[in-house]
Amino acid sequence: MYEIDLTRNVKKKTLWQKIVADKLSGPLAWLFLLSVAVFVSYVVYRFGIMGGAGIVALVVGIPMLYGIIAYPKFGIVVLFIWAHLLNFVSNFTGKAPIGTSMDALEYLLILGFFLKQKYNRNWKIYADPISYLILAWIALNFMEVVNPVAASILAWVYTVRTVAVLMLMYFIFIYQINDLKFIKLLIKIWLWFSVIGAIYGYAQEINGYFPYEWAVLRKNPLTMHLNFQMGHWRKFSIFSDPVVYAYNMGLGTVMCIALLFGPHAAWKKWLMSLMIPLFMSAMLFSGTRAGYVMVPACLILLVVLYFNQKVMIASIIGAIMFAVLVFMPTSNGTLLRFQSAFKPSADASFNERAKNQAFIQPYIHAHPIGAGLGAVGIWGQRFAPNSPLSKFPPDSTYVRVAVELGFIGLFLFCFLIYTALRIGINNFFRIRDPELKNYCLVMILVLFAFNIGSYPQQSIVQFPANIMFYLVIALINVLKRLDDEKQLSLNSANNTPLKTV
Repeated sequence: MYEIDLTRNVKKKTLWQKIVADKLSGPLAWLFLLSVAVFVSYVVYRFGIMGGAGIVALVVGIPMLYGIIAYPKFGIVVLFIWAHLLNFVSNFTGKAPIGTSMDALEYLLILGFFLKQKYNRNWKIYADPISYLILAWIALNFMEVVNPVAASILAWVYTVRTVAVLMLMYFIFIYQINDLKFIKLLIKIWLWFSVIGAIYGYAQEINGYFPYEWAVLRKNPLTMHLNFQMGHWRKFSIFSDPVVYAYNMGLGTVMCIALLFGPHAAWKKWLMSLMIPLFMSAMLFSGTRAGYVMVPACLILLVVLYFNQKVMIASIIGAIMFAVLVFMPTSNGTLLRFQSAFKPSADASFNERAKNQAFIQPYIHAHPIGAGLGAVGIWGQRFAPNSPLSKFPPDSTYVRVAVELGFIGLFLFCFLIYTALRIGINNFFRIRDPELKNYCLVMILVLFAFNIGSYPQQSIVQFPANIMFYLVIALINVLKRLDDEKQLSLNSANNTPLKTV
């Protein structure tokens, strides 16, 4: 018989293990808690509420920093959630530079990416046209620092981080997103934040702006003016402005419509069917005409991709209902604004944009690399207020790119979107797995919606739209890679010879 030595595998406990094992009841635990209480009390007494906030930041922040770097998927989820909440939280933070927190998240994810590359190097996944074009786009943005006609280098510094550095997230997404389960999680987060945004928009429409929102609006008379049009206060929900709100509602609608064509459970399709009218009706409160155009434009592309009898019948019925809404007589201000989106010649704001574009075209033709990043918009007004371009309203994403990076930058940006759409459509027809195929369809339609929305407004400037834009482009490639891996696994399993016993 063998005698079992029960003490051989018992390891000496550490101080922390003793504290936990004793359930915070031993003398060491009491000493530890007393030390912590004295330390916290002193910090709060010495530095006030800021000291207490600093302690909370350390207790929460250090584990979160570790989680973002060591577990990139966790970091991506934090980035995605914070991108949706950033503007809402800024209502309560005053002048605190809360936007830099997004920069910190991005840099941490980039750091985690390079640390992962040390142990699991894989550069082959970037050997595709989209990656090359994004690298060229980033390089062009960094070259703008030496643009001889740029009015301010500081404007470039503040702009490049949201234009070029943010685009590095594409490479993070390509590398770190490697399974379908995580993709589904991101889509769920996206849709649920759209639901939250729609419900909050309804609350603003029914009850009006909340006191903290009025406090923010009163600080900027121009924003007040832009938000009050045709006798109606435009709603922005949890987002930065009505345009971002409308575009998020439009993207949510497009996603739900595309997901109805996938192999999903019946209850999920019923839930998405309820989300569609919720998003569409909530979008009307924004008063943003461009958002109204996104959905029907994407439906046209959907009909082209799914050219069959059922889709054609449904699209004809939908087109008739849509035409009734556009041409029916009404005195409702919200509905009138919706109808004006499809009558651009009678829209004063559309005509004003057309005049601005005609005015700036000679400048674009004469400056192939543009006027430099930050030449227009808030950074131009802040760092180069005497420049004529600082007062120019770009409105459109394409116009802004053309002014700041010239017709060379505009061509590169348009070619990037074209290439992503072309690859996405090709992948849609090549992917065999039905679920992956459906998610590819979702990404194509969302990217197309961004493309449509970029003409009348700056659709990929504010959070969370800019994060979504690069995520969508990345997923177009990721979904095809996952399908290739799945088909290879199935083929290997089918071709494996049976072992003889």
